[in-house]
Amino acid sequence: MRGIMMDANPEPIDRLTLRGRPDAPAIVLKGETLSYAGMEHDVASLAGWLASFGFASGARIATWAGKGWLTALMPLAAPRAGLVHVPVNPLLKHAQVAHILADCSASLLIGNKGRLGGLEEGDVPQTCLVRDEVDVRPACAEIGGLAPSQGDTDALAAILYTSGSTGRPKGVMLSHANMWLGAEAVANYLSLDASDRTLAVLPLAFDYGQNQLFSTWYAGGAVVPIDYLLPREVVKAVAGHAITTLAAVPPLWTQLLEQDWPQEAVAPLRRLTNSGGALGEPLVRALRSRFPQADLYAMYGLTEAFRSTYLPPAMIDDHPTSIGGAIPHAEIMLVKDDGELAGPGEEGELVHAGPLVAQGYWQDQARTDERFRPAPKGSKYGGIAVWSGDRARYDAAGLLHFVGRRDAMIKSLGQRISPQEIEDAALATGLVAECVALGVPDEKLGQAVHLVARPASGVGGDEVPAELVKMLRKELPSYMQPQVIHWRSELPRGATGKLDRAGLAREIAGEAA
Repeated sequence: MRGIMMDANPEPIDRLTLRGRPDAPAIVLKGETLSYAGMEHDVASLAGWLASFGFASGARIATWAGKGWLTALMPLAAPRAGLVHVPVNPLLKHAQVAHILADCSASLLIGNKGRLGGLEEGDVPQTCLVRDEVDVRPACAEIGGLAPSQGDTDALAAILYTSGSTGRPKGVMLSHANMWLGAEAVANYLSLDASDRTLAVLPLAFDYGQNQLFSTWYAGGAVVPIDYLLPREVVKAVAGHAITTLAAVPPLWTQLLEQDWPQEAVAPLRRLTNSGGALGEPLVRALRSRFPQADLYAMYGLTEAFRSTYLPPAMIDDHPTSIGGAIPHAEIMLVKDDGELAGPGEEGELVHAGPLVAQGYWQDQARTDERFRPAPKGSKYGGIAVWSGDRARYDAAGLLHFVGRRDAMIKSLGQRISPQEIEDAALATGLVAECVALGVPDEKLGQAVHLVARPASGVGGDEVPAELVKMLRKELPSYMQPQVIHWRSELPRGATGKLDRAGLAREIAGEAA
């Protein structure tokens, strides 16, 4: 059996550069392959360049660019310099970026010229420096490098911003230990080793995407990061790089199954991993049929604790709807409404305890106290646990099955979308008096974004729908754009006077069916 041994002794995350054989490939970029020795050299140089600014310890460094040398190495370089990395989803538009920069009080923003050019006056705090990513690597060549760190593994190393069901995105605080143990756990249960090559197709600004790097490097393997426009580009990359490990979310799996897969793309695949939504039995059967020789891992996770459960691939044919059980370093419990732990056949809120639990939300004590609470009675780890708000149940065999999310989060193309962000953008146009953003089940997207809106007073005419679409395209990233806008003269309200979101969801889902 391939794989590494668990040691449960976390190290500073930047020391992942030392995990592989020095001359072995660590990362394959466009036109360039860095060995582990080369990656160590470049991480050291990038950390030295960051240190040359003289930022205070723990200052936040934001990156806003596509996959490449900068975004792949910064998660290691910033912590080595005693700084905190804040990766920004490259799909975000200026308003979302402005919120993140202000919320984390970023000291430095590094992005590509096109994205930086889309920022507006006031988007970047006055105390935040801005650099074009093309200037960074040449500057690093003139700076002395920093040696691998020996710091406190409980120190803050990264802030990952994730949307909530209401309000603006919140920053999840991750320590060196959180990320190191997450890499170790995943490398272990996926049985990764130095011969593996992982195609990093998921965004590096998210925990699942970032762990593609960390778990592969922990095992001494190579990562191939790619940005793609069409699913067929993923198939081509799998064949061209002899990829052994491919991670995706359900909507992407659906798109990939619609492609032609030549034998040279199918043959090297050893494992497929899924998170970001339940696969469902039809998709499981389709993946097993198309890639019969590859192990298929169904997983469940949340940014606040990285990864919580996985189902061993030998069990997925018999249990295609299960998310399995706890991963290494995680304790998973279901808490019933009466506060007692659920048993076989029972349902409850999924609670995650152990060293993978994040440090809370950046500068948001109220939401931290709501989600990060003392572990339930009977917990082996104890301490602070993440109360997910998600419902799951045990089957008779003790395997977990995801039931549903308590909040109104929309999941489209693997992205977690806050309805309020869409609603706020629509209201800001002045064309809308009130509105509700909903996720409607969609075969290709997972959920399609629908917006139900009442026009603002005095607003009318055939040109209004087109004008709203135009303005939303300017303010929101592509994955947040409503697929359908439903105009109403009135929106239904519940007994308390609040908009009846549940009723609208049922109505719109019925229309879309």
